[in-house]
Amino acid sequence: MSHHKIELRSVSYTYPDGSRALSDISFTVSHGQSVGILGANGAGKSTLLLLLMGVLRPCSGEILIGDVKMTPATLPDIRKRLGLVFQNPDDQLFMNSIYEDVAFGPRNAKLSGQEVDRRVTEALQTVGIPHLKDRPPYRCSGGEKRAAAIAGILAMQPDVLILDEPTSDLDPKARRRTMELLKSFTHTKLIAGHDIDMVYELCERTIILQNGRIAVDGCTRETVTNASLMESSGLEPPMRLQGCPVCGKAGG
Repeated sequence: MSHHKIELRSVSYTYPDGSRALSDISFTVSHGQSVGILGANGAGKSTLLLLLMGVLRPCSGEILIGDVKMTPATLPDIRKRLGLVFQNPDDQLFMNSIYEDVAFGPRNAKLSGQEVDRRVTEALQTVGIPHLKDRPPYRCSGGEKRAAAIAGILAMQPDVLILDEPTSDLDPKARRRTMELLKSFTHTKLIAGHDIDMVYELCERTIILQNGRIAVDGCTRETVTNASLMESSGLEPPMRLQGCPVCGKAGG
């Protein structure tokens, strides 16, 4: 299924003020892969996501979704294949009810009322919040908002899920629920963030960005357990693998 594939070929981006954000980035994400994107603040993660969604255009290089090169002409169709879940769910939820928020995308796609209702109902059931459909977003918890934001993307039936810090600002219970939800999806997934334990659990492959370049692209379990690599990238190994300050034993 080539339409589920993401490919970057020597992509670079410099902001108008001259700040070099990404330099010669090349990688391919195949159908069904879950890939973590890690890096310290300023490493280029957010810029990469904006490029993938077509909000920014590369200064050089190419981005392909499936076998289609991203251009202004192809961007509308490409965006139908990609679903971006923002770091802050309040940036996605702005209607008077969760149902209306999840229905927003399908309605803008000019789908029939029956199809919109079917997609919204299915998406809310998938993320486990059908009972919240009539509740306004401001009366939902952080975890409930996150689930609603994911439901809004699922209702568009994308081929690829792109998630920016999906566990940020969640309490432990909501974080675990979100991780279990993401683990259940068979979509091709690109997950960017600082939650290294999440990436360790959800992603078989990890790309670490450092100063706008790829420092490493490899097996997650080998990458994030490399203490010297993680330190040089401004990161730390997963908490579960760090020694207990009392007994010195690491988790599994």
